[in-house]
Amino acid sequence: MNPPNQSTTHKGRYKSLLEIVSTDDVICILIVADPDAIASALALKRLFWRKVKKTLICRVNAIKRSDNLAMIRDLKITVPYLTRADTSKVTRWAMVDSQPHHHKSLRNTDFSIIIDHHSPDPSLKVPFKDIREEYGAVSSMMTEYFKAAGVAPSIKLATALFYGIKTDTDNFTRTSTYADVEAFRYLYPRVNINIIKKIESSEINKRNLAAFRKAFEELEFIGDTAYIHMGVVKDADALVILADFFLKMAEATWCIVSGIYGKKLIIILRNAGFRLNAGKVAKQLFGKLGSAGGHKGAARAEIPISALTDETENLSKISEYVADKIKNR
Repeated sequence: MNPPNQSTTHKGRYKSLLEIVSTDDVICILIVADPDAIASALALKRLFWRKVKKTLICRVNAIKRSDNLAMIRDLKITVPYLTRADTSKVTRWAMVDSQPHHHKSLRNTDFSIIIDHHSPDPSLKVPFKDIREEYGAVSSMMTEYFKAAGVAPSIKLATALFYGIKTDTDNFTRTSTYADVEAFRYLYPRVNINIIKKIESSEINKRNLAAFRKAFEELEFIGDTAYIHMGVVKDADALVILADFFLKMAEATWCIVSGIYGKKLIIILRNAGFRLNAGKVAKQLFGKLGSAGGHKGAARAEIPISALTDETENLSKISEYVADKIKNR
């Protein structure tokens, strides 16, 4: 039996990662901030402790979702915008839970480290690359790095990684592997569960209270589907939060929330049933007019308003258009 390739063993990956950096390096870890990305960046920063001169974590997006904001607040995490951070002394760039080709503004950045679980860019060439598509969360991968390093994560970091796995696997209802389960089990004894509970119960806050108020007013049931049309919205993430929240209703097997954001109609689908697939339903109902797809339990469609001119007379009819699609599916 041949010995395992060092580059594919946990200790081998950890050793290869450390070979990329030196004690003179100033590292900047870039993320598209969500729980998995934030936790993974914190983990990488901890692994580089005393191995490099300094490590920064910067985000390239706005943080709007109330649960993400709660995670940052309750775990006391600081993640500044890239444009507001002093990166003049950065010697190496890293990215976790994403890749440069996902962001036009980052395509010319000279990355040294990429750790991700999304489909790889075949043209991506960096000194250190660890991309494992089968994993449900990068937080699981980072937990393996900690085990390989023989380092126990702090309560704060373990809680962040635990929550990162929970959210990216949607409590193991999305694609995941045994490695995700193992990481989850390893972290559990080290986690502050009360903070997890507080973060997960933070859907409603002062910023989105008006959206919830309107959603309760607009809610209608079409069979077992809770449907809400929010009209024009300032934040598309609000539609996602509402869909997740109203799926909790006892009578709802489906929740579909729509709204107009910019020049697009955004439709969020959530499914708690056994048979139908939200991704397939999204493509079936809305795929001909725009982009649509997702997973068994969660999907999204985006339709240019200009494509709806033949389907609806005016914007006020969009709610009826989506409702008819739901009724006739």
